[in-house]
Amino acid sequence: MTEPQVWTLIGVFAAVMLGAMTLMTTLITRSTTVAIDGLRQEMIARFETVDERFEKMDVKFEARFAAMDAKFAALEATVDARFETINVKLEHLDRDVTVLMRRVWGEPTAD
Repeated sequence: MTEPQVWTLIGVFAAVMLGAMTLMTTLITRSTTVAIDGLRQEMIARFETVDERFEKMDVKFEARFAAMDAKFAALEATVDARFETINVKLEHLDRDVTVLMRRVWGEPTAD
């Protein structure tokens, strides 16, 4: 171990190993970065596609909701008219029952 040639070989071997490790680390880092960037771009493209599909569905739902609101508005007017008719009939029924009860009990009627 005292020969200068041995120490030179050990130094060259250490330099080669250090250089190889540096080269491998650099290559692995670059390839990993490129793979992650490619995946990022693909995910962004897919998310944009999904966002567009959701926007189309939102438009469809809004159209359906508008149609349903119009139908409910028309139905509400019909239902209100029917309830008013039933209310009038109940008022007349109440009046008729009152008249009949007065006749049954012998009270004078306002008719």
